[in-house]
Amino acid sequence: MHLRRSAKAVAAGAALALAAGLALPTQATPTVAARPADGLSAADRATLQRYAEDTWASFVAMTDEASGMPADKLKHDGTTSVQTSTTNIGAYMWSAVVAEELGIIERAELVDRLAVTLGTLEGLERHEESGQFYNWYDHHTGEVITTWPDDGSTVVPHLSSVDNGWLATGLQVVTEAVPELAEPARALYDSMDFGFYYRPEVNRILFHYAPSTGAAPCCYDTLVSESRIATYIGIAKGELPRKTYFGTWRSFPNTCDWSWTEQKSEGEHRTYLRQQVWEGAYQYRGIEVVPGWGGSMFEALMPSLFVPEESWGRRSWAVNHPNTVQAHIEHGMEEAQYGYWGFSPSNNTNGGYNVYGVDAIGMDPNGYPSNNDATLVDPGWEGCDKPAQPAPEPEDYTNGVVTPHASFLALRYAPEQAMENLANLEDDFDIYSEWGFRDAVNVGTGTVDEWFLSLDQGMVMGAIGNALADDLLRDAFVTPDVQARVKPVIAMEEFTNYR
Repeated sequence: MHLRRSAKAVAAGAALALAAGLALPTQATPTVAARPADGLSAADRATLQRYAEDTWASFVAMTDEASGMPADKLKHDGTTSVQTSTTNIGAYMWSAVVAEELGIIERAELVDRLAVTLGTLEGLERHEESGQFYNWYDHHTGEVITTWPDDGSTVVPHLSSVDNGWLATGLQVVTEAVPELAEPARALYDSMDFGFYYRPEVNRILFHYAPSTGAAPCCYDTLVSESRIATYIGIAKGELPRKTYFGTWRSFPNTCDWSWTEQKSEGEHRTYLRQQVWEGAYQYRGIEVVPGWGGSMFEALMPSLFVPEESWGRRSWAVNHPNTVQAHIEHGMEEAQYGYWGFSPSNNTNGGYNVYGVDAIGMDPNGYPSNNDATLVDPGWEGCDKPAQPAPEPEDYTNGVVTPHASFLALRYAPEQAMENLANLEDDFDIYSEWGFRDAVNVGTGTVDEWFLSLDQGMVMGAIGNALADDLLRDAFVTPDVQARVKPVIAMEEFTNYR
């Protein structure tokens, strides 16, 4: 595969724009008429190039030179975690490809770095039956983590379907974008069997599997989930049946048996590949959304960094992805009136990690709140003895937590608003450094998290790479096999909110 090299010109243009003193986008951004079709001005492109250069620097700082594996997280003082995950390694690999394409590193450095990473992966302990990698490794030594470094608690090594999916995604990108390393990358990719996770009785894939105990929690139940990347890969490799795509819920049915979930969906049953699917959508402040479990940006949009879902799913994702982004904007700017938006699992500025989202567009009855004070909504279920509760007022949404990676995921679907939101976060909080954006900020108190997470930095690099290099990562991921096997499955579906 020969990837387009236009990004070198983009990088040069960005540098010229910066030299000319073009301002960052603010509340007074250029008008729509002044922007090209993708919604990004020359100043936006210069800003994105700067973001990419600094974000890549965080990967350099957190990656062990001997192993070629990144740490799970990097602290602002330069210390790193001991552990890394399969997702982190995949994110590092595709971020390195982006860095080279944008002129941040030379080709020789890209090949050298990823050759080390692939060599380490070849030697890591794996599950023999499936070829799947364990979830947590020491990023220095490559040993499987059995004791959690932070607190000394016992860790049962397990195989994660979605985390292995993101590692396989990185391997696929390297295979196609770095011909010098295609052979070892392809061998690793081919050796990973995603059919191992399949449970035909429910037509879904496992969350994870612990070989030492046989524990196998079942299963990923929702389509609007980051887990669908593993389903796409399994279908593309011929290891999962095509019907697996239709085994997960779009929303739960609108009968009283399901009234424990967030809200009653509107929809109808449709059948694809002999699988009956409830095509339901949630209503949120005039926006129709097929919900995820928690209503987060990560669940909804991370797979679209690699799979052109909105192009292949003209009657599904082409509507749902922009609607999800608009729901986040509506919540942050109007319902909660934070002045900022973008809610997704991230570090908690009080310490640790937490799940954040727009509660009303998630099926979880306990909600992925957008704030540390867990302000939730309860629209009730008409006809099921579950009356609606009074909606919170804007002043009830205290200690809102915004994560920059959510805006980068939204960049394709709302470019002007995403760039404005990022500029405002950078201007108003001490959230940006020589390593890019820190992971999260409490927009109520101004408290900024101390860490950079490799997963979230990988989403940032992926979104920028696609924006500045003409869908670089999509081109690398979508081989003829992926397109031939996955596109027809996505294309046949019609979500309820399709217009």
